Amino acid sequence: MTRKYFGTDGIRGTANTPPMTADMALKVAMATAYVLRQSEAKTGVPMDRAIIGKDTRLSGYMLEQAMAAGFVAMGMDVILTGPIPTPAVAMLTRSLRADVGVMISASHNPYQDNGIKLFSADGTKLPDALETEIEAAIDMDQNALLPSPDTLGKASRLDDAPGRYIEFLKRSLPRGETLGGLKIVVDCAHGAAYKVAPQLLWELEAEVITIGNTPNGRNINQECGATDTKALQERVVAEKADIGIALDGDADRLIVVDETGARVDGDQIMALLATAKKEQGFLQGEAIVATVMSNLGLEKYLEKQGLKLIRTPVGDRYVVEAMRDGGYNIGGEQSGHMILSDFSSTGDGLLTALQVLSIVSKSGQKASEVCHLFDPYPQILQNVKITNGHTPLDDAGVKKAITDAEKKLANDGRLLIRPSGTEPLIRVMAEGQDQKKIQNIVSDLCAVIEKASA
Repeated sequence: MTRKYFGTDGIRGTANTPPMTADMALKVAMATAYVLRQSEAKTGVPMDRAIIGKDTRLSGYMLEQAMAAGFVAMGMDVILTGPIPTPAVAMLTRSLRADVGVMISASHNPYQDNGIKLFSADGTKLPDALETEIEAAIDMDQNALLPSPDTLGKASRLDDAPGRYIEFLKRSLPRGETLGGLKIVVDCAHGAAYKVAPQLLWELEAEVITIGNTPNGRNINQECGATDTKALQERVVAEKADIGIALDGDADRLIVVDETGARVDGDQIMALLATAKKEQGFLQGEAIVATVMSNLGLEKYLEKQGLKLIRTPVGDRYVVEAMRDGGYNIGGEQSGHMILSDFSSTGDGLLTALQVLSIVSKSGQKASEVCHLFDPYPQILQNVKITNGHTPLDDAGVKKAITDAEKKLANDGRLLIRPSGTEPLIRVMAEGQDQKKIQNIVSDLCAVIEKASA
């Protein structure tokens, strides 16, 4: 069933433009509280506490206050954390026994966008069925649902939220282990981890050089962070650092840069973590979970290690579901979104960074020797912007072009065409051994799709 508001990663859009308005944030909070209260009426278990975190976008102030007002109006108490990574909200939702967690962020998108992500009491993304119930409640006459004045909730601030999260992360390493001796450049993307990331690494005794840590509400993800690592790559080389780590706006993604300035993407990170866990005897199911976007090179590498790659549709919620269903403890995306279920219920850039840094530190080798375990197949990804609600993938000419492209690739590679779950884009990806061939295939397909969407 097509949903009206929720996409693959919550509700997202341009700030101050429907659906990402203060009015919508108010309605989402009220609708969420209403659905939770319906559950309370059936089970008798109180549903009266919400946590709200945000990243550093200018519009976060507006949406945070609107959502707090909505929950309070429906009789729920609200705990505000201020700027903090998405995985910290998931952790605190569990730790503080909240009934729902809210992260106000558009992750890797530019500052003009924002979003609302909802977490269950166990720190996982809300299931589709519950989001569908919330959507229905959003469109109800919510004034008719308001409780009496004596049942209004309260709002308070959790001043030590960053410290709690830092301690949680440090506990993911063996007792007494430090990162002493490593010189690390960390790029915080002017986002939610601009305080906790450098503090965490400093407390673990690393030598820390921080960039992307002066947010002004408008510079989040701007020429920095996991989506644009050029500044980090240059700084790692200039500082003669051992390694660099790049987070995105809400710090649920990680891209690594080795001492030569070369990028290490999510596929290489998954290969590294899977190898280390297997050697330690801690890899569950002899497999890891990744999306259809992960490189064939990763799959071939894992096969040589006697491991399987379980593929899912794009989106961390699908990775988490497959991990839970199959009992796997490592999953992620090529973009750097990693889920390590031994420690966390959602993707966590800093948690993943600590595991990578620990492996590099213990190895006694350079990051370039540790973090590049396979040669990726040439992979071309190109986006086509769509407007006016067009659905070019239903066009007969586009369908024929896709079929022809698949025949050209035959058994030499993969073709993946899909609409973005968070932006008005069609993503066209091809990979194979012949880079010129796949480049031509992607360019031709994008031209056909662009024409059909005009």
